[in-house]
Amino acid sequence: MRKLYPDIVFGAIASSAVTYATINNWEYMDIIRTAAPQACSTLIQSSMTQIDSLLANSTLRTPLKALFGLRGLQHDDDFVSVLSWPLGSFQGKNWDPKVGSTGFEEFCAKLVDEDDIDAMESEREATRLGLPVDLVIFRYAKYIRALVDQLCPNTEEQEDCFGTHNASKFQGTSLQETWRLWIFQVCTEWGYFIPAPPDPEWPSMISRLIDLEFESKICRQAFPPGKHMTIPMWPNVTVVNELGGFGLTYPRLAFIDGEIDPWRPCTPHSRWAPPRNDTISKPFKLIPGGVHHHDQNGLRKHKKEPKHIQEIHREEIEFVQAWLKEWIPK
Repeated sequence: MRKLYPDIVFGAIASSAVTYATINNWEYMDIIRTAAPQACSTLIQSSMTQIDSLLANSTLRTPLKALFGLRGLQHDDDFVSVLSWPLGSFQGKNWDPKVGSTGFEEFCAKLVDEDDIDAMESEREATRLGLPVDLVIFRYAKYIRALVDQLCPNTEEQEDCFGTHNASKFQGTSLQETWRLWIFQVCTEWGYFIPAPPDPEWPSMISRLIDLEFESKICRQAFPPGKHMTIPMWPNVTVVNELGGFGLTYPRLAFIDGEIDPWRPCTPHSRWAPPRNDTISKPFKLIPGGVHHHDQNGLRKHKKEPKHIQEIHREEIEFVQAWLKEWIPK
């Protein structure tokens, strides 16, 4: 907005703003892999490796899904997609517990709980059934079963609840289908599909079954060719990136990003981005330990904020005050 409409937008703070569009945004999950507590991250990776191996065995596939409370899911990629849901809560972490989500911490706590008696009992039962998995899989399964029980406990309804292969589910166009707004942008210009790493040797936090084909099929399902428009085979990310991509810059445009924000690889603070200076006119700041939008909320009593949040808010006030001195009323 600041670059396209400078006569309307005098100054702007881009908080965790993605400026580089990409079809394959696999680094989103890789940030979580490196930023999560090591013990938790390692267990998630080992779980995914085991689960992918078990799904390749037609004899073990059904009991594995049943262990996670998802016997009713027909497709393996839908099954592992549900298993990846807890990772989505990482983005919601915030320094203020009243604002952020603690879902990722709760998930990790369950995975590393070596004294989980229920999981131990499940392990003994699975061993009897011939399901050879580590104890962590049972702790993972217990967490997912609790989630499934809240959302869709009836096995016969799970395909409708969690399945993604029935295109008709995604073709409603009423005003209540608000999810289509973001997906339309994703499918036409942004991309940002989040599959497993393209390198099979690279450690992964999600199943290798979650690939670009699985992630992008929603585009073909939700937006079939119509009378007035046909979406491209793949998002036209050039439309976005020609505005500057990693190098997007403009006077009185600030970029404030989080050090461990999963979206950081698509911001000017990406490891792929060219270096730049932090100035009053073009602020460029990275919040230590920050995740997504960590500068966007604050406390009325500023001194009760964490020191690093106090600092970024102080700096924002400073450069915005400097910008306002340049304002010439018309």
